Amino acid sequence: MQQMTHEDNVEAYIESFERMVIQLGLDRLQWASQLGSLVVGKAQAAYQALPREDVCDYDKVKAAILHHLELTPEHYWKLFWARKSKEDHEPQNLIQLLKDLMDKWVPPRKVDWAALADQILLKQFMKDLEEDTQLWVHRHLPRTATEALRIVEAFVASEGEALREKTYRSSATTSKKEDEPQRGPSRYT
Repeated sequence: MQQMTHEDNVEAYIESFERMVIQLGLDRLQWASQLGSLVVGKAQAAYQALPREDVCDYDKVKAAILHHLELTPEHYWKLFWARKSKEDHEPQNLIQLLKDLMDKWVPPRKVDWAALADQILLKQFMKDLEEDTQLWVHRHLPRTATEALRIVEAFVASEGEALREKTYRSSATTSKKEDEPQRGPSRYT
């Protein structure tokens, strides 16, 4: 297999690498060391940063390289939902691009569809909240839509309580002023 160049797309290179080692019948236990010896640049830095006990585990090596290059499910999620360029708007290209991004965002063999639906719901729920509520909920890092809803309900309840207290103080101040005896005009004015 040819060594990776700085111009290579890392994902495409790793995909080609996997196809090649499968065709060659290379024992999977050797994949990590082979890949490690072929990558360059940031991919090589990620490989070299791995603890010694992980450099023999191909899945950990691949994950470390992709994570180091920020090619994570979160990255693909953002690309999936982002507005696509005009060149991607040809229907067949667009649907293929979306399928590819979704497969990288949510690998089909590793899908917990209920969890996926909950994450989509959570993201959209967060996006549609009022800005101050959204900021509050973001600070609490909810992991599920139900958790986000509880945080929002607590926030709204505390905001309502603060408003009631403010209203009570305001009305108490007003009623004290009304209870004060009215003084007549001062003879000094």
